[in-house]
Amino acid sequence: MKLIKSTLFISLSLIAAKGFAQYTDVINSNRPGASRSAFSVGTNVVQFEAGPYFINEKRTPAPSYEVEGFGVDFAARYGLLWEQLELNLEGTFQSDTKTYTSTIDSEDKRANFKYLTIGAKYLVYDPYKNADDKPNLYSWKANHGFKWSSLIPAVSVYAGVNYDTDKNPYTDVGIEGFSPKVMIATQNNFAGGFVFIMNFIKDRIGTDQSDFQYILTLTHSFSPKWVIFAETQGIKSDFYADNLFRFGGAYLLSENFQLDTAVTLNTKDTPSVFGVNFGMSYRLDFHQDPYKDIDNGTSAEDEGKRRSRRNKNKKGDADLIKTKQKRETVDFN
Repeated sequence: MKLIKSTLFISLSLIAAKGFAQYTDVINSNRPGASRSAFSVGTNVVQFEAGPYFINEKRTPAPSYEVEGFGVDFAARYGLLWEQLELNLEGTFQSDTKTYTSTIDSEDKRANFKYLTIGAKYLVYDPYKNADDKPNLYSWKANHGFKWSSLIPAVSVYAGVNYDTDKNPYTDVGIEGFSPKVMIATQNNFAGGFVFIMNFIKDRIGTDQSDFQYILTLTHSFSPKWVIFAETQGIKSDFYADNLFRFGGAYLLSENFQLDTAVTLNTKDTPSVFGVNFGMSYRLDFHQDPYKDIDNGTSAEDEGKRRSRRNKNKKGDADLIKTKQKRETVDFN
């Protein structure tokens, strides 16, 4: 259960970056959920995302079984060289007990990585790069209404490598070692604080467990601090197939720290799935604005100095006028 959505990224106008930069003033997290946003964290930003979860799976048809356990999702993200480029390490570690229910019950205690992947994501198209975001001073509707241009999404591509250990209980028999993973991620930012993300993933390419996944995520920011989301994830392979649904939200505790929670479930019994997770995202912000040190004399500090000088000049002029009037009065007498 991992997610990406530029979630508070979104939330807080998630992706309201300067010009075409990926960097945002508040943390741009993929949590809560499983999708990945099209945008990176920004250059020289190191970001950590993690969340423990509880899982329950129950298969009713034979062979029937039940799985109960816990795990943790984690990710480390880093913006390197260009605003469009992000390197990341992602994974899920789970520990559970699988109980087969039949005439003679048996238990199988399991613990391993469900997946462990290192990769890179690059933004290949940004429709907001040259967008004119100036407000219309004469029309509220023009500022808040639907814009056809918002249907054009930002698009990024991802390439990574999985690592699976031998005899992993969460993978098919014979799956071990390294295998490629690729993804296309799109993102639409709509008026009213809505963001829609799509991920199309081909995983463990070239193995007997080469699966295809799609993830669709809709998030809504209804305040500068709160975001809610709904998500559907489809998984198809010879080893496992499912349609999962997630619902939850996130809270921005500070500009660099986000908390989140989500519920995961499905609608089948082969097996049924129910999970609850709690997570956090934290960033170390070493980003430097290339325009920050350019002094064009328009800062608030500069304006304050100019006003102070004007006030002093006005006071000096007033004193000069008073002195002149006194002198004229003395000469007249």
